[in-house]
Amino acid sequence: MGYKDIKFPEGSTFLVTGGAGFIGSNLCEAITDLGYNVRCLDDLSTGKQANVDLLADRANYTFIKGDIKDLDTCMKACEGVDYVLNQAAWGSVPRSIEMPLFYCQNNIAGTLNMMEAARQQGIKKFVYASSSSVYGDHPVLPKKEGQEGNLLSPYALTKRVDEEYGKLYYKLYGLDTYGLRYFNVFGRRQDPNGAYAAVIPKFIKQLLAGETPTINGDGKQSRDFTYIENVIEANLKACLAPHEAAGEAYNVAYGGREYLLDIYYDLCKALDIEREPNFGPDRPGDIKHSNADISKAKEKLGYDPDYDFAKGIALAIEWYKENL
Repeated sequence: MGYKDIKFPEGSTFLVTGGAGFIGSNLCEAITDLGYNVRCLDDLSTGKQANVDLLADRANYTFIKGDIKDLDTCMKACEGVDYVLNQAAWGSVPRSIEMPLFYCQNNIAGTLNMMEAARQQGIKKFVYASSSSVYGDHPVLPKKEGQEGNLLSPYALTKRVDEEYGKLYYKLYGLDTYGLRYFNVFGRRQDPNGAYAAVIPKFIKQLLAGETPTINGDGKQSRDFTYIENVIEANLKACLAPHEAAGEAYNVAYGGREYLLDIYYDLCKALDIEREPNFGPDRPGDIKHSNADISKAKEKLGYDPDYDFAKGIALAIEWYKENL
């Protein structure tokens, strides 16, 4: 059923941190579309002003420019809020290897500030972004909660620590926290630019511009690519999940498995382009294969994703054709 029929009490207010980013801005848009109030908190370090401007004329949308590394900012942002969707974080495994201290300050201390502010302000539900990177080098597929390996990057470590804090805040303080382990999310407004851009928008942009994309490694690595609509559904359903389901982390994916090389050729075919890719070295810290078992999220959150890879990639390609 997706999320369009989900109902919250009238006048409910959501705080979306990182709301000017790819996932955050889609959450803000979806929630305001449903008629509820959204407060977006973002320092615009990786988020985009254009994503704020997109919603600026909506009466039920408010933007606060601020940093989750500042507790006072978090406290003020949480005043009068019912639900927190904490998406604010710096992404990218390779960049975290270059900047471990900053990732600790932003992704761990910042998330802890938000949990503490949510606790003090009496927030109903605290839903936060985790990542499939917490599975590390555990070889078994599909990835199942409770079967994690050795971590491979500072980014993965920050997300694992966030989950441990989420568990503690539930057990010690009774804050309903829900960690969502995102698996390779893609879709409209995902940034195709920069050295750390996600692979799908980057490939599309390069192909449309007549350039030849470079695949890191042999292209035989696989991912559980997850369309943005599924992620919106998971966040909203977590806000309605029972207290008994809190204090835990959940895989958020479709449950499929796509190989990078196949995706490259699928994009070429969809764009009517014939061009062989370049191949580069493997990226440090990358997991070779990723595929999610989503049965726990289905059972405890009522998560039931509508968008498989084929449906999602068709919509994403159309969006990039119109907006690049």
